[in-house]
Amino acid sequence: MALLPILKYPDPRLKKIASDVEVVDDSVRKIVEDMAETMYASNGVGLAATQVDIHKRIVVIDVSEERNNLLVLINPEITWFSPEKIVHEEGCLSVPTIYDNVERFSEVRVKALDLNGKEFELKADGLLAICIQHELDHLMGKVFVEKLSALKLNRIKTKIKKMQREESKN
Repeated sequence: MALLPILKYPDPRLKKIASDVEVVDDSVRKIVEDMAETMYASNGVGLAATQVDIHKRIVVIDVSEERNNLLVLINPEITWFSPEKIVHEEGCLSVPTIYDNVERFSEVRVKALDLNGKEFELKADGLLAICIQHELDHLMGKVFVEKLSALKLNRIKTKIKKMQREESKN
């Protein structure tokens, strides 16, 4: 297992649209293993392959309190959105220290492949539904801060530039 470097917004590689996994094999399982280790080590609840500069449709999620219920979604696709929406504060491993409210669908149904290449379907609500939508956005080259108002996004970009200047001094 290996910790993978997480791309930081506004890295242009975060804009790349991920391609489908053709075959779920040992190389894909190794990517999933490394992504899960990276997510857990970073105290995240989800990680898309795009965030670690792997442009394949792979997502790992664990919203459990115990951090022992890994959900792996390969080639995920949302097949249904609830008519209801919710607003929830989100953060992102690619945009550290930034949190803001984002409106999402309150429930979703997603189909994906598991680690054996077997298709399954899952209905999710609450934090899991939010996380699925957030991570699938990454696979489409979108970061949650881009859902915010132009004013908020400009403030975030200014804050990130300031943080990058501070880091480069150290």
